Formats: sequence, C-alpha cells, structure tokens
Amino acid sequence: MKTLIKNGTIVNHDGSQKANILIDGDKIALITADEPAADKIIDASGKLVMPGLIDMHVHFRDPGLEYKDDINTGSETAVAGGVTTCCPMANTNPVNDNAVVTRDMVAKAKARGLIDLLPIGAITSKMDGKKCVEMGDMTQAGAVAFSDDGLPVASSDVMRYALEYSKHFGSFVINHSQDCSLCRGGHMNEGRVSAILGIKGMPREQEEIMVSRDLLLAKLTGGHIHIAHVSSEWSLKLIAQARAAGINVTCEATPHHFTYTEDELLGYDTNFKMSPPLRTRSDVDAIREGLKSGLIDVIVTDHAPHHNDEKFLEFDKAPFGILGLQTLVPMTLDLVRDGVIDYEKMAALTSYNAAKILKLKDKGVIAAGYLADIAIIDPGFEYLYDKNLNKSKSQNSPLLGKMLKGAAVITIKSGKTVFEFPNVVA
Repeated sequence: MKTLIKNGTIVNHDGSQKANILIDGDKIALITADEPAADKIIDASGKLVMPGLIDMHVHFRDPGLEYKDDINTGSETAVAGGVTTCCPMANTNPVNDNAVVTRDMVAKAKARGLIDLLPIGAITSKMDGKKCVEMGDMTQAGAVAFSDDGLPVASSDVMRYALEYSKHFGSFVINHSQDCSLCRGGHMNEGRVSAILGIKGMPREQEEIMVSRDLLLAKLTGGHIHIAHVSSEWSLKLIAQARAAGINVTCEATPHHFTYTEDELLGYDTNFKMSPPLRTRSDVDAIREGLKSGLIDVIVTDHAPHHNDEKFLEFDKAPFGILGLQTLVPMTLDLVRDGVIDYEKMAALTSYNAAKILKLKDKGVIAAGYLADIAIIDPGFEYLYDKNLNKSKSQNSPLLGKMLKGAAVITIKSGKTVFEFPNVVA
C-alpha cells in the first residue's frame, strides 16, 4: 500500500520545506517535488506535516482503574491529538513494577494497533520507595525508563541505586520532584491566591529541593535524571546550572504549566487542580523562556484522567490531574502564535527530542527510511472541543466546551491512517 501526502509543508526540527511524501508500507519511502503513483492520495494544502508526536508522560489507568481510561481509549485519545507514541506511567493497579505487567500493557496497545506504547516502569516495588524493581527484566519486557510518578522517591539512597542501576541498562530515571515534608496537606501553590481562597498551599521549594537532590545524585552516579513536569522558575535555574556543569539531565514541561497561573483557581474549578500545582506568572514566563532557549527538552501532557464524580467534589477532596492529549496541539500552537517558539522548535519539543531521549532511531523525523508516523496539522482550524470530540472516558479538562484553534486533522501511524478529524476534508 502506497500513500502520497502532497502539497503540505513538511516541518522537522531542523527546517521546513514544501514537498510531497511517498509512504510505502510502514515507512517513508521518498521526499520529492514530484507526484509518484500511489494507492491513496492525501492533499495537505495549507497544512503542516509533522513527525507523529511523542508524549513521554501520560497516565492510561490500565490495569486496574479502567473506569477513568484504559489503553484502548487512551490510544484513541492520543491519535486524536496527533500523538503516535505514548509512555504511560506506572501508577496503575497493580503497579507496573514487574515484567508481566509491562508485557501486558504493550500487548494491549499492539492489539488495538493505534500507537506505540512504551511503558515507564516503577522505580520501586509497589511504588513504596523502599526497594528498586528488577530493571533488567522490565527493560527486556519493553520499559523505556523508570518512575514512581505521582509519588516521589524520598530516600536518597534508593534514588542513588535507581540511577546507578538504570545506567547499567542504558535507561534513565524520572522523579516526581516533591519533598513531601513541605507539602503540609497542600492542594495548590502556596501564596497570594491560596491565602485568598483559604486553601492549604505547597511552596515551590518542595519541588526545588527534590530537583536539587536528584541533580546532585546524578552528578554522583553519572546516571541520567529526567525532571518531570517542571513548574518552578528556580527548578529551571538549578537545571541550567547542572547542565552547564555536565550533569546528565533532561527535563519536560506541560501545556498547563506554560499557559495557566494560580489565578485560574480563584473560581475553585477542580479541573485546574494538578500536581505540581499551577504557580505564578514569573514561573510561567520562566517555563516559556526555557522552551524558547532549549533548556526544556520536551513538551508532555501528563494526561491524567479522572471520573466526573471524583472531580465534582470540594476542592480539597478532588484528585490532582488534567486531561491533555487532545489539547496538546492547540496549546503548543499558542506558543507559536505568541512568538515563543516556531514550528521547527515545536517539532523538536513534541517529537524529535523525545525520540533522542528514548533512543528511538526511526522516529521523530520526516525523512526517507523513517517510520511513517505523521501528524497533519491545520494551525488555523477552529472548532468546539466538546464531549463529542473528547475520546477519553473522563472529562476533567477546563478546555472542554471551549473553542480551540489548531488541530491534528489526520494522524498516520506506521503508514496507516488512524485518525481523521470529523467533517474535515484534508
């Protein structure tokens, strides 16, 4: 089966060009100005043709919490957002802390056939922070990194072992940067807004202290530490200092942390409750600058579905978390519209850099010989993001019911069209 994508603007991390793409089977066969014969033709006039997006940080709740989402609906939600590769975190039930669970997750995704699912294994057994998992077995089963995300690894000794052990297997560690002794039962950022609302807050220092510790442990071990969902200006200062010193550190940011501030919580909307919490304008500005400068390596969603009954509670009782997969493209395009990044940087932040970090040699670039994972994006397309478009079982997004601008109108995975935006002719 040959597919020709014609008349689009191909956007890679290192440049853009007007050209046609011939797909043969699951691979990109040719980038050309000609129009070779094909079984299927997709006209991408006026659209961006980007590498399939790679989301290094999602929660699919499968196994065990499938009423929120599962691997099938998670896959459907991903491709509806132009995402063709996802890395689900280990805080499932049972926890993904062994090769059996890892293999089962990969098998479920392969059976659905929409995305490549690359699990993030737990750092510690049952995510209790005490004993490292068998990283070798889990790596062979398909785990690409290790994290107790949702919970920090409090013990510096355990984190040291995790960094040393993962390094041995060519992998890396992602820590949920939080000093729980400073959380004090908080539900949002500690500051002006928490005082106004009378809600217990968590200071930024609870993130920054853990970031500092993990950077020092990476210096000690030579291991690769990846800092998840950076939300603090000072966290970025610490990361910049560590990188300048040669410490092996990468980091990520989410659309909600480069878009919203704690002021959104003045309406007590639990859909804005997340961990780490929304912080101040100076933190948002620092994250946007980090994306612009290249200090931040990747944009992730931290897609965290929760049932309506769980979010429709008093603020202090509702869980942390926000949907993100289907709003990744429009929120990232806002950075382009604001002049923070360009399309090429967007391709780097949403695909190329993640492929490098995860050592995926056939992803992240649109070029001959690469896997035909492609997102065709219409940056000017305006639409209502509503319950009919939402593919997740959950609805915990403050953007639900809002008009959005920019979408992946066609998603191609391994040469196969796996999503087409309703009522849009590409």
